[in-house]
Amino acid sequence: MAPFPSPLADDPQGLRDALDALDARMVECALADFSSLARGKRVRRADAQAGCRLPSVLLGMTATGGSPTDLFGSVLPADYADLAMLPDLRTLVRRPGRANEVSVICEPGGSWYAPRYARTVGAHEFSPRAALRRVLDAYRDAGLRATVAPELELFLLQRDQVDGLLQLHAPAHAGGSGAREFACEQYALERTTHFEPYFDALYAAAGELGIALSGHLHEAALSQYEVNFAPGDALAQADAVWRFKRLARELAVRHGFMASFAAKPFLDQPGTGMHWHFSVQRSDAAWPPLFATEDGASTPQLHHFIAGVQRGAPAAMALFAPNDMSYTRIELSDASPTHADWGEDDRHAALRVPASTAAARRLENRLPGGDANPYLVVAATLALGLQGLREARAATGGRAAAPRLPRSLPAALDALAGDGPLRQALGAPLLDLFDALKRHEHATRSAAPDPRQWDLRHLLETA
Repeated sequence: MAPFPSPLADDPQGLRDALDALDARMVECALADFSSLARGKRVRRADAQAGCRLPSVLLGMTATGGSPTDLFGSVLPADYADLAMLPDLRTLVRRPGRANEVSVICEPGGSWYAPRYARTVGAHEFSPRAALRRVLDAYRDAGLRATVAPELELFLLQRDQVDGLLQLHAPAHAGGSGAREFACEQYALERTTHFEPYFDALYAAAGELGIALSGHLHEAALSQYEVNFAPGDALAQADAVWRFKRLARELAVRHGFMASFAAKPFLDQPGTGMHWHFSVQRSDAAWPPLFATEDGASTPQLHHFIAGVQRGAPAAMALFAPNDMSYTRIELSDASPTHADWGEDDRHAALRVPASTAAARRLENRLPGGDANPYLVVAATLALGLQGLREARAATGGRAAAPRLPRSLPAALDALAGDGPLRQALGAPLLDLFDALKRHEHATRSAAPDPRQWDLRHLLETA
């Protein structure tokens, strides 16, 4: 497959102007990897303008800090050559609570010869964010644009060590009174108010970062909450979720507990979801939207979009559920779908069409877990939906006829390796790197004396 152009270009003058506008003296250059962690560095303004760089070895790092050694020299540079950090200046914002300090989302720049592909590859080909930008370019070429709205679940927890094993507890609230939730208090307003200082700080900081939150509630598991985001541009919303996960974790630590997006912290409670609502509009017209007729009925295009996601869902599960713990969430399912079925306002279906007005007609993808990379979730869903629109496929109704989803990480990776549409849309280098990292993590976890303890140690604070 031919390489795709780098989505970002070096713009020294644009960077200077943007830093002037915010009176920035320190710059945080942040890179999104396959996890939810922000990799990067903080540098003085002059160093940021000279060009921020990081070693390419970070592209090959797993959740444990290890690396599949066969990647280096075949896919990634054997000499750990530097990557340029190319900033997307639209994402430059003040860091909440930090005077004269800003943060900007970057994508990797640079190139090297990769023997596996017998060609020179660009560093951006390994970037989840760049892959999403590529999918959105395909939408623009088709005269379409996408609007998305995420719903993100998280647990507020304390982690203790008892007899050498990690144990999880619902946290005492920020006030320090010792109040604690011992059974799920779903939709409980009183329990939610215990965490008002935390959520107040979260909303305030999110606002400074340009993240539009529309509400939150106590979800269906012990000490679990859901935060809703306003609809918006697909790339901006993926940026928002990626930044939000970091923000939620950092603020929780300051309030004396931890926030976790791990897929299944409690075996006897529902897991953590990251649901995304997708609608598609024509670029040249505000009305009617692609998914609804003027009188409010669903269009064939909506069903074609659903069919595309259904067809590719088994392969996309490796992206929607990227850890072994993710499949514990599916195996011990509460409302976690096991088939790529769809339904009208059916919360047990993988793909739900919520009851709505014509203007808000959309598809909700309920497959991703809270541990998924938001860029890859949005890129995969939109790429598969676009494939369905192009092929005008018919959506499969009913769970019995719907594609069955993989029940383990290796099975999902096998499905992803054999998938054509996703490899075409996201690029072979990115998916090959993802596959190698996830198989390495799986092998490390399988060799651990207690895989569940491996999950709690390595995923609670990083998923």
